Amino acid sequence: MHQGTMQSIIPDALKNFDSHPDSAYVRQPVVQGLFSISPSTVWRMVRRGTLPPPRKLSERVTAWNVGQLRALLNVAVVK
Repeated sequence: MHQGTMQSIIPDALKNFDSHPDSAYVRQPVVQGLFSISPSTVWRMVRRGTLPPPRKLSERVTAWNVGQLRALLNVAVVK
């Protein structure tokens, strides 16, 4: 795949994830990228309790808390 094309696929929020405060929220494509999982797996993990539940920010916007995702990533690294 062409390098320019690949860079445009990665959401800016994922590229800059480390610079977000813990109180920030990110959308589903960022969660998928962080854990290298499909959309179906995101929701499967939420149902199982292995991924924190998202927050409904508005009628059409669902997002995950950055601090909760970082905590989960840190646990995964320690194991």
